[in-house]
Amino acid sequence: MNFDIWMIYVGTVFAFMVTPGPSHLLMLSNSMTHGFRPSIATAVGDLTANALQMLAAGLGLAAILVASQYALTVIKWAGVLYLLWMGLRMWRNAGRSGTSAGPAKSASIKRLWMQGFVTSAANPKAVVFFAALFPQFIASDHPFFVQFFILSITYIAIDGIFLCSYGAGADAIARRLKGRARVIIDKIGATFLIGAAVLLGLKTLGEAR
Repeated sequence: MNFDIWMIYVGTVFAFMVTPGPSHLLMLSNSMTHGFRPSIATAVGDLTANALQMLAAGLGLAAILVASQYALTVIKWAGVLYLLWMGLRMWRNAGRSGTSAGPAKSASIKRLWMQGFVTSAANPKAVVFFAALFPQFIASDHPFFVQFFILSITYIAIDGIFLCSYGAGADAIARRLKGRARVIIDKIGATFLIGAAVLLGLKTLGEAR
């Protein structure tokens, strides 16, 4: 792959990442509530789903997903409801995790990973996105899967950097607040989760029109 083409691709992905999406809001929420290090599992879950979506795009499954609009709708609304439920539960339980300084670390790594995975997988049209994006930067006179691998790894690395940056910043803010501020932190985290659900829901409604 030509280095200049790769740099254009990097710039394109960075431009796409500038606006926070549901996965970024989830990372903010979990980092503020549970701490940055445990919430790395959330980022890994999100990136795992992305990797599977890229693989599906590379294997030519995008056309199947496009044809199955009902399955797409069911999966996406299931993800919306899941995030909304988590956000409302966190709001209701705000402050119950303790009043000590710093974030509470009660959620299991498996649960945090699953949240990240479900949030990303709730947008199965990402397969179509990758299927549309990657061909713009793949040269026909070079091995396809080598270029596909480079594009996939690059995307995952950039997305991982953004997720970790959001998470580290949220964790730093949470650690500076003490006492009753724990309730505020929990409610801010709940707001991010509900916001992620709203973003997914609006996106789903927009695509249905």
